[in-house]
Amino acid sequence: MLRTYIENKQRRLMNQQVNFYTPSGIHVYFKDKIDNEEIDMEKVIASVESKLPSHLLSEIEMVVVGWFKEFEEREINAFYKDAILHISNVQDDVNDMVDDIVHEIAHAAEETYGFEIYSDRKVKKEFLEKRERLYQELLSLGYKIPKSFYADTEYSEEFDNFLLNTVGYDKLNIICTGLFINAYAPTSLREYFATGFTDFYMRTDDRESLQKVSPWLYNKLINLNSEEKT
Repeated sequence: MLRTYIENKQRRLMNQQVNFYTPSGIHVYFKDKIDNEEIDMEKVIASVESKLPSHLLSEIEMVVVGWFKEFEEREINAFYKDAILHISNVQDDVNDMVDDIVHEIAHAAEETYGFEIYSDRKVKKEFLEKRERLYQELLSLGYKIPKSFYADTEYSEEFDNFLLNTVGYDKLNIICTGLFINAYAPTSLREYFATGFTDFYMRTDDRESLQKVSPWLYNKLINLNSEEKT
C-alpha cells in the first residue's frame, strides 16, 4: 500500500496528467494537459482544501481540468455543473487556478445553501440597492442601457456585454470602488454572491474590505463558513 502511494506520488510529480483523489474524496481528472508546467495540481487542490471548511466541499464530486467549448462560447475559464467543476487547463499560475476553483465552489455552495443565503432577501436587497447606485453613476457618465436591466437579478448576456465591452472593466473597477468588491460582482445576484465568496476565502487577511462594501453578504458568508447544513 505504501509502495503504491509512493509510486503514484512520483508519477504525479513527473506528469501532472495523472488522475488522483483528494483527501476529501474529490476525483481530479485531466481531460487535457495543463499548459503551465509550473502548476502542480496537487498543490492547487491542497490550497483549496486548506482555505474552505469541509462542508462546503461536500457537494463536489469531481474536478475536470481541460478545455471545453463553453469557455469560448461564454468567454469564461471555469464553470460548475452537476457536482463537477470544469476548470481551464490554460492558467497563469497556481493562485489563478485556485481562484477559479474557489469561485466555482461558490456556485456549488449557493445551490446547497440557497435558502440560507437568500430566504430573508437581505442579500438581494443589498445587491439591488448597489445596482441602483451603479445605474445613476453610469448614467451620469453617459452610459445608457434600459434601467430594467439593473432591476433584473438574473444573468443577462446583453447586460454582461454592456459592462464588459461598452463600459470596460478597467473603468468599471474604478466606478465600483466602495460599491462592489470588483467589476464582475454587478453582473448578477449569483455572481455578486460568488465574487464575495471568492474574496472571503482568497483574502482572509483583508476581510474587512468585503465587510465594509457588502455587509449583509459578509454576514451570510460568516454564517455559511461556520454552520454545516443539517
